[in-house]
Amino acid sequence: MIDNVKANPLSYGLAFLGALLWAGYCVATIRISKGVNGITLFFMMVAVVLWIKYLLIHEDFPMHFSIMAIIYLILAACAMGFGYAAWNIGIMYGNVTALAGASYFTPILSSLLSSVLLSTSLGLSFWQGSIMVCAGSILCWLSTKKFSQKKNKI
Repeated sequence: MIDNVKANPLSYGLAFLGALLWAGYCVATIRISKGVNGITLFFMMVAVVLWIKYLLIHEDFPMHFSIMAIIYLILAACAMGFGYAAWNIGIMYGNVTALAGASYFTPILSSLLSSVLLSTSLGLSFWQGSIMVCAGSILCWLSTKKFSQKKNKI
């Protein structure tokens, strides 16, 4: 793994930064949202900015639309928009511990679905990683459970 990090320091650095920013975003959302979910407006604004950017520099990357491409675009937009909106609702009003635990399984379910759609098999390293993710999720849940029990006793 160290060799991979040395070969791709920017990728791993940005992934680490993204993890820190995501954690900060989740904590900040809980503290400053006051029950208002702004993620839908944020995604709409980002989409408008990216389409404007594409229209300004599109000559190098022509886009060809078909009915299937439009359907996939709409489905992807809905999946992302509803997913982030649901995440924000969960963060603001739900059980954050359960939400965090469930989020560990999202990459596993995504990989399983992708393998079915692409008719490919998942290797041993995937299953080993899945077991580690599940174990990590259970470990995190147990640690927060013990902490909340101690907190309630005080």
